Amino acid sequence: MHKEIIRRDQVNDEHLSQSLHPIIRQLYARRGVSSNEQLVLNTSNICPVDTLKGLTEACQLLYQALQAQKNITIIGDFDADGATSTALMMEALTMLGSRHHEFLVPNRFKYGYGLTPEIVDIAATQGAQVLVTVDNGISCMAGVKRAKALGLQVIITDHHLPGAETPPADAIINPNQVGCNFASKSLAGVGVAFYFMLALRKYLREQQWFEQQQLVEPNIAQLLDLVALGTVADVVSLDANNRILVEQGLKRIRVGSTRPGIQALIEIAGKNQQKLQASDFGFALGPRINAAGRLDDMALGINCLLAKDLSSARVMAADLDDLNKARREIEQGMQFEAEKILTSLAFSKDNLPHAISLYQNDWHQGVIGIVAGRLKEKYHRPSIVFANANDDDQTEAVINNEIKGSARSIPGLHIRDLLEHIDSQHPGLILKFGGHAMAAGLSITAEHFTKFSTLFERYAQRWLTKEALTGVVVSDGKLPMPEMNISFAQLLRDAGPWGQNFPEPIFDDVFTLVQQRIVGEKHLKLVVEKEQQLFDAIAFNVDLKRWPDQQAKQVQLAFRLDINEFRGKQSLQLMVEQLGAVDLSR
Repeated sequence: MHKEIIRRDQVNDEHLSQSLHPIIRQLYARRGVSSNEQLVLNTSNICPVDTLKGLTEACQLLYQALQAQKNITIIGDFDADGATSTALMMEALTMLGSRHHEFLVPNRFKYGYGLTPEIVDIAATQGAQVLVTVDNGISCMAGVKRAKALGLQVIITDHHLPGAETPPADAIINPNQVGCNFASKSLAGVGVAFYFMLALRKYLREQQWFEQQQLVEPNIAQLLDLVALGTVADVVSLDANNRILVEQGLKRIRVGSTRPGIQALIEIAGKNQQKLQASDFGFALGPRINAAGRLDDMALGINCLLAKDLSSARVMAADLDDLNKARREIEQGMQFEAEKILTSLAFSKDNLPHAISLYQNDWHQGVIGIVAGRLKEKYHRPSIVFANANDDDQTEAVINNEIKGSARSIPGLHIRDLLEHIDSQHPGLILKFGGHAMAAGLSITAEHFTKFSTLFERYAQRWLTKEALTGVVVSDGKLPMPEMNISFAQLLRDAGPWGQNFPEPIFDDVFTLVQQRIVGEKHLKLVVEKEQQLFDAIAFNVDLKRWPDQQAKQVQLAFRLDINEFRGKQSLQLMVEQLGAVDLSR
């Protein structure tokens, strides 16, 4: 879908330091930086720990568990945020003196998401006495009730939006729960776990636990590499607090102060550890960890992060890389099938539905979220892709012909709120759902798919404005030619971390097209010229029906500045976000 390029307005940036490069100062001001203090990304400036509701009760409970040497089980989740949260809790509890803790991650194909009654039963069978959820639990009413019935204590740490009712846990830590005054509502699950462990260390210090156990008080900041990875991979908003957590984690990784598992993932992804960027978490490391939860068992991803030596970490990272390659192949096949379905429905850019929902009984449950995201990006429509709840086990979900959907939305439509509205207006249609503004998951029965699709389209049409349906690329305008160089590209890198709701700068301009050719089957390699300077550029996943375009003499590009490194040499490269031929006849 061709997107319109719109430029950000010029804003007042006089409140920011005059020592900043004027373009960088304007970029910060446009992204809501209101003071110079927000640019000091030191851990001393993170939101105060004691403002996070639920920490006192949770710390008291875990202190008692440590004293009594109770068995603690971390209940994780099967994505990168859940994996890093689980690894962080495992590492931190060891550092704080626990010797009786383990983790358990639901297999998404057998048990589904979160603290289900089935997972509680497994944990209890394995001897668990205290359950601590990470990146899940806030919607797990039945699971918590089952745990309490079995006499287990439950601590929920989560960041997802709570429903009208919260589970009867012994303690809940979630910045989005009612009554929590924590300033950053955008913490990822791993960020919540990090704050919990910071608070627990302080509580244990006050109880003189370290002296009693003859332990050296640990430095919890050693875990910030995990926090940075999970935060970016989960695509949460990079507000001031999250930017600090990510920047501090990146700094530790770049100087080599990271765990073998992350180092091995960087190697297998072909990235430069000393120059790692926040975007590498989202596009290189995160997908490899996610692949374990999507296709196999997230325990592989967690064990890679927990590896004690580089040699074993490399073996697991290679396995994760293989899974990620398999995931790509499955995803490409599903995306092709999805495109065929859309083509058969004869959609054009002028008659696209307000929302897209697709289901095919042989699609793979592990990658439906990625395919939904691809459809959302291509058509700029909220999209839900469904797959059978299970392919091989005759569980209750299979017997009931249950299908699971993964939803991705666009700005202007809060997808979880829309699902909640459908659920309230049509009780029983949706079996369960959860999520946040841009992504959600749900379950329905296969026979209700057509009815759900109709309602999804109907309510999306009511909720979406015409402006929200117009795909746009937001640009920071033309970049002066003196700044089109490697030095300024490095300055932009250093001005990060960039990420969700703190977007990496995109510029736009018109260039003369000098060369164009397809590489890697569907990517367009370009050489463009401006004011007698040549620039390499690349546009990924172009429409092969439109490009290469031998008639095009000039192109309008929306692009990011990037530094390409090849065989030890650096060169400037334009990463094209939007490509359009300029009509010279007008």
